[in-house]
Amino acid sequence: MDIKIIRDSITKSELADIASGGFGDMVKAVVDIENGIMAIGGELHADEEAVLTEQCGSKREDVWGINLYPKKEGKDWVEFDSMINLKPQHGNRSRGVEDQKIREKIVEVVDKLVRN
Repeated sequence: MDIKIIRDSITKSELADIASGGFGDMVKAVVDIENGIMAIGGELHADEEAVLTEQCGSKREDVWGINLYPKKEGKDWVEFDSMINLKPQHGNRSRGVEDQKIREKIVEVVDKLVRN
């Protein structure tokens, strides 16, 4: 799969097309909460994280892995689960995102970049 960096916007319909070409109903994404961008379309969150780091200068503490389910609505369409979220040196000791403020920033970026 080709990894795309989303700086402006993408539609849920476009995400659904990407999902159908890969995981079926889900798209892996990595969100940079500092720069307000995200990478999508990778097979692994780690691949997307590498693209953001190398091409955009993203910092490890600012990038978080999520899964997007474009056919779901409300809070159910964003899932906070990725191995790249294991960041004990930054206070996150699980695959989820433990800090509520960081989860809110992630959703804020996703809401800004994804339109219906």
